[in-house]
Amino acid sequence: MIETFCAEETFAAGKRIGETAKPGMVLSLVGELGAGKTVFTQGLAKGLGIETPVNSPTFTILKVYGEGRLPLYHFDVYRIGDIEEMDEIGYEDYFYGDGVCLIEWANLIEEILPEDICRVTIEKAPEKGFDYRRITVKGIEGLETRQI
Repeated sequence: MIETFCAEETFAAGKRIGETAKPGMVLSLVGELGAGKTVFTQGLAKGLGIETPVNSPTFTILKVYGEGRLPLYHFDVYRIGDIEEMDEIGYEDYFYGDGVCLIEWANLIEEILPEDICRVTIEKAPEKGFDYRRITVKGIEGLETRQI
């Protein structure tokens, strides 16, 4: 578990993962609205060397950022009405591609996720402060218990 106390620390957690990401890595990113998923993703992109501004692809479902050391395939499946929409996008090309695939709200498409994904959950804990986040990472050795 990683604890962060401000957006900059949540960004740094994402950046650390981006710096060590390998081709074909798939990250499931889950957290309630306003939990910091986009800030985390921006950090991940920075860690990959992506300089283009990153925002959530809520209405387009997928954004591709190709200028880093590895491409980033950024999915936001919050508005997916039917899993068949993922087929229409050609999700397998991204899930099993040579870049890093990050899927916000991945719990909504659990049945099509690869078995060996990295799972990241971001939770708020208002009793610890407005900007506090608890980031649980599973499937990335060395970051599962490390604090920022």
